[in-house]
Amino acid sequence: MSVTISIKHALKKYGENVIIPDLNLDIKEGEFFTLLGPSGCGKTTLLRMIAGFNSIEGGDFYFSDRRINDLDPAKRNIGMVFQNYAIFPHMTVRKNVEFGLKNKKLPKAEIASKTDEFMKLMQIDQYADRLPERLSGGQQQRVALARALCIQPDVLLFDEPLSNLDAKLRVEMRTVIKNIQHSVNITTVYVTHDQEEAMAVSDRIAVMKDGVIQHVGTPKNIYQRPANLFVSTFIGRSNVMNAKLVVEGGRTYLLTQKGHRAEIQNVMDQYRQNQDVIMSVRPEEFLLTQDATVDGIDGVVDDCVFLGLNTHYFVHLDSGEEVEIIQESSIDSIIRPGTHIKLQLNTEKVNVFTADGSANILTGVCNDCAAS
Repeated sequence: MSVTISIKHALKKYGENVIIPDLNLDIKEGEFFTLLGPSGCGKTTLLRMIAGFNSIEGGDFYFSDRRINDLDPAKRNIGMVFQNYAIFPHMTVRKNVEFGLKNKKLPKAEIASKTDEFMKLMQIDQYADRLPERLSGGQQQRVALARALCIQPDVLLFDEPLSNLDAKLRVEMRTVIKNIQHSVNITTVYVTHDQEEAMAVSDRIAVMKDGVIQHVGTPKNIYQRPANLFVSTFIGRSNVMNAKLVVEGGRTYLLTQKGHRAEIQNVMDQYRQNQDVIMSVRPEEFLLTQDATVDGIDGVVDDCVFLGLNTHYFVHLDSGEEVEIIQESSIDSIIRPGTHIKLQLNTEKVNVFTADGSANILTGVCNDCAAS
């Protein structure tokens, strides 16, 4: 049976050092929810509080209507998959997978049946009699996942499960994990610092910094309308540029450092006033042209990198700012270093923040967005 997870005013500290000051979060039943952030932001600490491995200095944690603050970890009915797999090296694959079932003292026939079921589900049944030392990293992680799933937990917890795998295997295993989670529909909390991994597997993501949740939403929403500058620069690539917001005749404009003006129509009413702002422009959101007659931001190509489908251009602007631009590769030619170019802003996609970066001033920001 899957559960909801509700966290109210969570506090975690070590001595006088506060790791999580006051955190509130609701995770839906059957949801694949990811805690994402840089090292030291508190995401693993929060996961271990959910699991019962860390003490809780304040607040309340619930699995559905059941308060779990003082519940022994063994009684929380969780499955956990660790970064280092944590499978027993002296046990075969079968014995590793059936370990949790034996602890539940289930009948032998049921243990054998469930073990077979989840080894097949994870495509490791052909390795049933092998020791872990004879398995690849990906196969060992499949064993760990099968062991966590076969006890039919209410909650499945992942702590950086793919960080020890090579790049190709990480992509393969994140697909496996996502597909399995959707098929078994267990409420899942996944911790990672890899934003691409989080985007690939999650129904919703909470971006954390210094123990504080900065933005909760779907991958699409967080990428397209990040709540603040930190989220914008942490999720994907982003070019950060200083600008001014100018209101004239009831219309609102972005004014770059060298005076290029672009009208922007989706500024929230409370921010429609003259002020310094910070623009965040994804590399693919610039419109690039070599036409000198176009009204745009002047720049010079410093370098270009051809990557098949796309070409990445590294450009310095007249303002002295440096930006990265991604354009679909042309069949005819690539713009060479030293070429003077013009850039225009796609104002429907650009993000604009207050001068301190604390808030996105555009419409469409949705904190605590639900997955569609």
